[in-house]
Amino acid sequence: MKNNDLVQIGANIKAMRTEKGYIQKAFALAVKLDVSYFGGVERGDRNLSALNLIKISRALREPVSELFKGVKYETKES
Repeated sequence: MKNNDLVQIGANIKAMRTEKGYIQKAFALAVKLDVSYFGGVERGDRNLSALNLIKISRALREPVSELFKGVKYETKES
């Protein structure tokens, strides 16, 4: 079962990437990530490290916070 937060982050990355005109393979190579790993990121299959999130945000020229748009903060009490 996929984690909804990772799916949201992956969808955000994909939307920003396509909006800026990058194809997946070229973008993955530009940020020095394996193409299949990056595909997993966009599908929400991968739990990214902070360093990979930073690399992606810099390549997109967007703040890291934009990658988390739509991710809901919930506490255990919620």
